[in-house]
Amino acid sequence: MDPSSDSRLPTRADVHPTLREPANRVDPRAKTLWRIGPLVLGVFGVVAAVVVAVVVGEGRWIAALAAAVIAVLTAAYTAVVPQWRYRFHRWEVSDDAVYSQSGWFVRHRVIIPIARIQVVDTEAGPIEQFLGLATLTVTTASSAGTIHIAGLEAGVARAIAADLTIRTQAFTDDAT
Repeated sequence: MDPSSDSRLPTRADVHPTLREPANRVDPRAKTLWRIGPLVLGVFGVVAAVVVAVVVGEGRWIAALAAAVIAVLTAAYTAVVPQWRYRFHRWEVSDDAVYSQSGWFVRHRVIIPIARIQVVDTEAGPIEQFLGLATLTVTTASSAGTIHIAGLEAGVARAIAADLTIRTQAFTDDAT
């Protein structure tokens, strides 16, 4: 007997969201977004350490060593962390809930039932706009229930925000 034809087995739609990872990854361009901040800070750190090494007579080697360490850490951070982060940052909007997962070493999962949503917001800073990305924020009355999904394609973020806004209007009672 084919296990996929057994009607007693749960389908993906039947499985509770906490028992699996959310279905969608963020946009691959999010890796570039996550590289830019540390890269800029690292470059400023290296430049500052080099300036100190040039200006200061004694202890020049300490500033030069600091510049080298900052350069190595910046290179490692911008090469490894965005890849690692992309692997685990996921999101999903189902018929009943918004579900997100984030974290590098410790997984943080948040599930917000559609009936509990109070505010849906999109935001895109200058770098996100340049990359065509946005952050979707879904908020409940509880501060612990806020979901931030960074690195979404801007059109997808706007479409989800519009869809969730329409869907939450169906709940007229106070779900708090």
